[in-house]
Amino acid sequence: MHILVVDDDPLAGEMTAALLESQGHTASLACDAMEAVDQLDARNDIGLIISDMHMPLISGLALLAMLREQDNHLPFILLTGDTPDEALCRTPGLSACLSKDAELASSLAAAVNQALVR
Repeated sequence: MHILVVDDDPLAGEMTAALLESQGHTASLACDAMEAVDQLDARNDIGLIISDMHMPLISGLALLAMLREQDNHLPFILLTGDTPDEALCRTPGLSACLSKDAELASSLAAAVNQALVR
């Protein structure tokens, strides 16, 4: 599976991509929401989006809303440095909301698998 990772922190994006690749996926990186939209327009092999929540200009939630308005319904996982609250986790169109913590490797693997079977 080809997964687009959107994160304004290059190290965090690379770490997420490395986790995905260790699980057998292919990952592309975008440094912001606009670059993510460009990659989605240019590629047709992306099957899942994983985005950081807090990014300058366009947040991960705003990116999700923008994609849904454009009729893009790819599975979307949101990563946050905060503890996600229940309301955030129930955001329409969101496949999962995960905390960037020590458990990310296992929670990300489970969320990706679950998002792909929907």
